[in-house]
Amino acid sequence: MGLIDFILNLVGTLLWFGWRSVRLDPLVRPAPATLIGTIRRAEPRRVLGWQLLAGLAALLLLRALLYCQIGPEVDWTPKLNLYFVVLAFRNHLFLPLLLFSVLSFGRILIILYFWMLVLVIVNRRSGSPDPVLKALRAHLGPVTRWPWLFQWVLPLLLVAALWIALHPLLVQLRIDSRVETHGRLVGQGLLVGTALYLSLQYLLPVFLFAHLIVSYVYLGASPLWDFVGSTARNLLAPLRRLPLQLARVDFAPVAGVALIFVLLHWLPDLIVRKMAQHNLSLWPQ
Repeated sequence: MGLIDFILNLVGTLLWFGWRSVRLDPLVRPAPATLIGTIRRAEPRRVLGWQLLAGLAALLLLRALLYCQIGPEVDWTPKLNLYFVVLAFRNHLFLPLLLFSVLSFGRILIILYFWMLVLVIVNRRSGSPDPVLKALRAHLGPVTRWPWLFQWVLPLLLVAALWIALHPLLVQLRIDSRVETHGRLVGQGLLVGTALYLSLQYLLPVFLFAHLIVSYVYLGASPLWDFVGSTARNLLAPLRRLPLQLARVDFAPVAGVALIFVLLHWLPDLIVRKMAQHNLSLWPQ
């Protein structure tokens, strides 16, 4: 069931980004004051934006109904892993399962947008952005022009605010317990937002390993490989002064992956385990 939920989340993200792509298409609502404003499509549009959004809404609703029917039969409890806390939803009630369906999809979508923002920040000094970077900036909108420090802090604040806004509903549906003070609620929100940054352990090594492969294996000319190379070089910039090259082999990507593993996986996991051994918890109650 967890795999099915993940696959349906991927389908939902395709519908979402398909809707965003329709809205970002310069030929949908061309501006007459520009040259592109004189261009019209030769063929009629087959898919409209509202159809994609309606499909996404139907997907989230119907899978909640599906979970309500199948969950008790297979003894499956839907869980939302936010790293510092795991929310469990009752598998026989429709409203908690509908909330799980929305939050499960929302979690994936927030992570993807956060990853896009990080890639834009990493490549912020690119003089002439390649097509991939242009597409990322188009999806993120005006945020890409804000100061980079505020871009880094913005996801933390937004996720914390979202947790604070959803907490009364989670308490009402008996998914989470009520906190004693508003300060502890804010602390919970900040921890949920911090977990978002830990998800970079799954994104950044992909670019470093891909850059390592492309450096020694020719895979053809492509804007994607150019974007991967520029992103990896920017990520490895702090390691340039270290002697990580032996003969013609550059071990900087491997060192970068190891550093990411230590900072974003091993160290947080060690802190959580050590506190658990002393009956302590980072999660405010």
